[in-house]
Amino acid sequence: MLLNSNRANIGMKAHDFSLLNVNNKFYTLKNIRKKNGFVVAFICNHCPYVKDMISRLVSDFNYLLSIDVGVLTIMPNDYLSYPEDSFENMKNFSKINSFSFPYLIDSDQIIAKKYDATCTPDFFCFDKKDKLFYRGRLDNVKYKSKYEKRERCLISAYLKIIENNSIVINQKHSIGCSIKWK
Repeated sequence: MLLNSNRANIGMKAHDFSLLNVNNKFYTLKNIRKKNGFVVAFICNHCPYVKDMISRLVSDFNYLLSIDVGVLTIMPNDYLSYPEDSFENMKNFSKINSFSFPYLIDSDQIIAKKYDATCTPDFFCFDKKDKLFYRGRLDNVKYKSKYEKRERCLISAYLKIIENNSIVINQKHSIGCSIKWK
């Protein structure tokens, strides 16, 4: 089912976690934080919206890493009902798409609920004080469309907070598949 992400609770404090990465190591916020903040993105392997934008996500996340913003992705779906989202398939998905960042499994869905994640993809951008300042779309590219002028919304939000200590007022929702709850 197609959904928009929820309205942002600007100023919300990041919730810590300890989740298993595709490299079989556990990660917490401590492992992710960087000088200029971090992104928590909820994605999955089977969502057509994620598949459509995954190369742009990887490119943008690599850029964010280069400007000292931490990035991670979390797979929150019920993988027993959606086997394409299994941990083994997460490993393959991250390898095929050249992830240079953690891809964590939220098998009990507690973290997705704490963040109030609603869809895949769903992006939560935190500043250097672990406070939410952006919850919106990755970019302005519509599903399965060609684009000439791509607006990198998530990157622009980080540049604005890093350079001017200000936030994007008009945040546009991310759009994707509903999280598959147990």
